[in-house]
Amino acid sequence: MSDPIVRQCPALFLTACSSGQGKTTVVAALARHHRRLGRRVRVFKTGPDFLDPMILARASGAEVGPLDLWMVGEALCRRKLYEAAGEADLILVEGAMGLFDGSPSGADLAESFGLPVAALIDARGMGQTFGALALGLASYRPSLRFAGIAANQVGSARHAEMVAAGLPESVNYLGAIPRLSEAALPSRHLGLVQASEIADLDHRLDAAADRLAGLALAELPEPVAFVPPFESEREPESEPLQPWLAGRRIAVARDAAFSFLYADNLRLLEALGAELSFFSPLADPDVSADAIYLPGGYPELHLQALAANTGMKRALRAHVDAGRPLYAECGGMLYLLDQLADKTGQGADLAGLLPGRGRMQARLAGLGMQSLDTPLGCLRGHSFHHSIMETPVSPVAFSQRQRDGRPGEPVYRLGSLQASYLHLYFPSAPRAAAALFSVRQHRD
Repeated sequence: MSDPIVRQCPALFLTACSSGQGKTTVVAALARHHRRLGRRVRVFKTGPDFLDPMILARASGAEVGPLDLWMVGEALCRRKLYEAAGEADLILVEGAMGLFDGSPSGADLAESFGLPVAALIDARGMGQTFGALALGLASYRPSLRFAGIAANQVGSARHAEMVAAGLPESVNYLGAIPRLSEAALPSRHLGLVQASEIADLDHRLDAAADRLAGLALAELPEPVAFVPPFESEREPESEPLQPWLAGRRIAVARDAAFSFLYADNLRLLEALGAELSFFSPLADPDVSADAIYLPGGYPELHLQALAANTGMKRALRAHVDAGRPLYAECGGMLYLLDQLADKTGQGADLAGLLPGRGRMQARLAGLGMQSLDTPLGCLRGHSFHHSIMETPVSPVAFSQRQRDGRPGEPVYRLGSLQASYLHLYFPSAPRAAAALFSVRQHRD
């Protein structure tokens, strides 16, 4: 047997001590900085996320997908990195929350693939104590390949001196990133504002890239050796993909209200033989297909437009009445309810295909990794929503929370309609994903 072909590519895993430290802005700035230097940059986001990848894709000029040891799986993560190393001059991975948060954590991911780790600390309101936090992050797990620490949101030259003065010599300092309001990325209740909604996004990205100029953080990191997954690990062989969706036309909702889509999900449906088309519940008067996919998004921000599009509501009802599959998740499910109200209490009559009412609230109502057992495999995904809903429809199943194994989100089925708050990652169980859009699943 020949030796595996190892691919060398500079790579960096950028993390922090918590959420809200500016990771996405800095990773986007790094991507834009290296792209402006003519380098091909590939970016990944740790954990489940739809919004940050939109920003990172604009910054890098390439699609940004998830890397997660639990949801995506180690074998597919390794394959993604190996393929990226074959086409890029730089790989950047943005962590989620803090470096050691979660199980598996960002640290677990970085160590699994030998990625150098650069940690970001928001230095506002802090002087020499910065060094204590930096030392803790850098030394907590000695087995990590630690590249160094950078200070973010530094207010002045004097502030930068105070921060640097507290750093022990054992910690590699990657520089002080100054505060710059024009580079800030706006956010709302589910995270960052969608890239398509930020009119001056490119200006903000360029401004963020400018502020990294001259810092050690902006230098090209060390190369990492990426080994092909089929040589580096011996996992049980998964069932080969079959054309389970051959000849089926699946219409996918994609517009400002429904945009929480994994590109990996769409690619898998096509690999299973499906023909995909896209439609807008906001603007299109009709939709016709063998199956419909309503992903999550922000229906609460477009209530009046969704309510006013009576043609689309009639088309969806005709689709379900004909027994054709309709799969909806999170915001897509809310659109199917009789009514949905925003945080101010202003509501609208929506599709009326799933009896019940939904209401947005200020606090988080669901968060975390979850799995869904089906007769055809265990699908993995996550929950993240600020809404609550009431329906007389009894759940046909519940997901299972990854952190404690307890019941998670309910799954509803009404005729050929299936809906849940879950955002599923289809490659985790391809045959089960295919069944969501198959007529066979909905026969009694």
